[in-house]
Amino acid sequence: MIYSKIAGTGGYTPNNVVTNYDLAKKVETDHDWIVQRTGIHSRCLATAGETTSSMSFEAASKAINAAGIQATDLDLIILATTTPDKILPTASCMLQEKLGVPNIPAFDLGAACAGFIYAISVADQFIRAGNAKNILVVGAEHMSSIVDWSDRTTCVLFGDGAGAVVLQASDSPGILSTHLHADGRHGDKLFVPTGLPNLAIADEPAYVNMRGQEVFKFAVKALGDIVDETLDANNMDKSDIDWLIPHQANLRIITATAKKLDMSMEKVILTVDKHANTSAASIPLALDEGVRDGRIKRGDKLLMEGIGGGFAWGSALVIF
Repeated sequence: MIYSKIAGTGGYTPNNVVTNYDLAKKVETDHDWIVQRTGIHSRCLATAGETTSSMSFEAASKAINAAGIQATDLDLIILATTTPDKILPTASCMLQEKLGVPNIPAFDLGAACAGFIYAISVADQFIRAGNAKNILVVGAEHMSSIVDWSDRTTCVLFGDGAGAVVLQASDSPGILSTHLHADGRHGDKLFVPTGLPNLAIADEPAYVNMRGQEVFKFAVKALGDIVDETLDANNMDKSDIDWLIPHQANLRIITATAKKLDMSMEKVILTVDKHANTSAASIPLALDEGVRDGRIKRGDKLLMEGIGGGFAWGSALVIF
């Protein structure tokens, strides 16, 4: 039987670190207010010239190197993002060009903050079907480009960055299962109001809009339910999970999910304090940090989960 395993990880965040104290100089907010509600202390914002594809390249290069392969060994590129450099060409094709690997398939996948989980699930199907041996999966976002920096309710929440993994065909289990959901009835709770230029809405620029309390309530329940779904599908107990790697949106949501698992916060990979919400990039960034600092080891069982605009949400249970 063919399985897909994570052969290498990589991550990138811009050097431009913006603290809560920095934001307090521009909008009516303060450090304690932000930390109390979100757990965020700072975020990394792209500088001039940095884009989704350029950040993806940095993360992808590290993941490819960690996997011990060359970019020319890749069979497919999947880039999860809702903030591509341009409408066309796709960010995945721009990344492909930067990596110097023409002709292999490459496509973008949009599922907001759940994008990386969706992309991992799609890549897993390609490998299990025998249609690819090495797949580059990237989650990358330039969230600062769609944030209203005068709106204190949203601008404090987001950051930029990219995370990547190389999935590789293997004889031993890696990705045990993935679980995907979406509910478009909640599209008015977390959205960007404009579409293509000719569909732009007067006086409504392309900024993130969010009904925070409603998003919070839905997220806590949905992620709690998907924990049960994932464990049941694999006949596992909560104690079987070594690490929780959640989407890094809000510390209170993460804490609620850890409580559902009866898991100590010491077994949760947290980056929300320094990266804020990097949407599709947040899970692979957290995964890469846990791998590179030595906490996550080969053989560990990882539960990755996230939810975002759509609503779209999902989980992946992985033996690293």
